[in-house]
Amino acid sequence: MDDFLEILNKRGSGALGEKMGIEILEASPERLVAKMPVAGNTQPMGLLHGGASVVLAESLGSIGTQLYAGIHRKIVGVDINATHHKSATTGFVTAVATAISLGKTICCYEVIISNEAGERTCTSRITCLILEERK
Repeated sequence: MDDFLEILNKRGSGALGEKMGIEILEASPERLVAKMPVAGNTQPMGLLHGGASVVLAESLGSIGTQLYAGIHRKIVGVDINATHHKSATTGFVTAVATAISLGKTICCYEVIISNEAGERTCTSRITCLILEERK
């Protein structure tokens, strides 16, 4: 896992992930864990914005695919969906991304996001395409 976190730290998690406060806690091609603060990522009613959950899910799927494919390959998300089950209003949410399929050109992850009480707030599925080597 240390090798994967080292690769991630060299590349960064992206400007949007940094703005949203996403912190990667565990990273491998098969499983990723991250947390994100609710504060700063809410909609006008004070609830965690559904789009913030989608950004968190897509970030983990993209990072997992990048770790799987190698740092010289291009990765793009091609499909994502999310079902929002429960709101979060304070603290952090934690996301666990588990690989469903790791193939030659397509990787798919299920991402479960939970609030601090351990209640599932969102279930997402992200599919990423692995493209040619970077030039």
